[in-house]
Amino acid sequence: MPATTGTVAGRPQPQTTAETAGGPFVRHAPDGRRAMYVDNQQFAGFMGRPMVSSPGWNKGYRLLVTSTTGGGVSGVISAGAGGVDAPFSLAQLVQMKDAFGTQLLTGPGWDILKAVPKYGGQFGLDGMRDPWNSPQNTPITAASGAFQFASYLPFEFAKGYGVISGANAALLPVLQINLAPTATLFSTPPSVLPTLSETVDADFYWLPNVPSEPPGIGTTEQWIFQPSNPTIPTQASTVIQLPRLGGYLTGLILDLRDSTGLRVDAYPARPKILVDGVPLIDSLFSTIQEDMAIATGIGSSAATTQTAAGTIPVARDTGILYISRKTSLSQRELGLLDTGEIFLSTNPGTQIEVAGYPWGTISNSPATLNAVVGQVVPSGALVRGLPEA
Repeated sequence: MPATTGTVAGRPQPQTTAETAGGPFVRHAPDGRRAMYVDNQQFAGFMGRPMVSSPGWNKGYRLLVTSTTGGGVSGVISAGAGGVDAPFSLAQLVQMKDAFGTQLLTGPGWDILKAVPKYGGQFGLDGMRDPWNSPQNTPITAASGAFQFASYLPFEFAKGYGVISGANAALLPVLQINLAPTATLFSTPPSVLPTLSETVDADFYWLPNVPSEPPGIGTTEQWIFQPSNPTIPTQASTVIQLPRLGGYLTGLILDLRDSTGLRVDAYPARPKILVDGVPLIDSLFSTIQEDMAIATGIGSSAATTQTAAGTIPVARDTGILYISRKTSLSQRELGLLDTGEIFLSTNPGTQIEVAGYPWGTISNSPATLNAVVGQVVPSGALVRGLPEA
């Protein structure tokens, strides 16, 4: 019989087709994600395993914390600040540093793991601005202490801009989280404590297959939690000084807390925000909330029910005001789509103040106004426009 010969129906194709040289960085660097580590801890523990390399430029870290059912005698969630801010208050202190020790995100868990992704515009859009709206989340079960929550630690603040090198195994970012004791979340903890598991993944851009680099290598956006001075007695008429800043401000998260640490809406009826003594905003408190809704879609703290305009999916958190400087292209924040044209330029001598005549009623006086400020610290000149286009 004649020898049979096979025919090839089709040759295997490469997964990607190489782009021609030129064009923006994001054309040549596809999105990727890889595991950093999975850690098991207890309450009051320390989470700080070394990161591993990723073959490209890190955009941010995904964090998933799972508290696995304990049991025994039922617990009671605390009515204090730790219980109100739960489960994000499980992180007592979050420190995210680059390979050279520069603080990129530093502060309490609620502010860094919830407020920064929600208000900073670097996580999601619309309803997913708030990490608590993640489908991965499960509220605390007081009886057993079981819960789960997801969050995001962002580096990238415009598309392709602000990323951190992840390919050099000797120069990697550092994530350290001090976990809170059970008394922070529970006034009566479950008699059998749950076990905690933390999963960290990296979102990154693959190394390009043609010579191409992200814009402004070395530029970072830093979110640092700092208390302002002085403290605020109930119904006081006073001016509060924010900590000295530097760089280009993308957003200002104001977090007002009473002497017990609870967030309170004791803002003045007409707050004034001054830059170097000059009023930048002199507005009704309600109008500033309206500005927040226009820019971010985040409504008032009472706007979670059906209204004539429909349901507002993301509520403003009690005690929080957010001033956006990421609306260069529109009245609305567009996530990573921004030119940076209206970032507020500051230097270490710039003084930002918040004045109230008077401030509101504070049952547990005095209150402290905390500031979590997004500051872009550029490497060289700030890249403006749309470097990814």
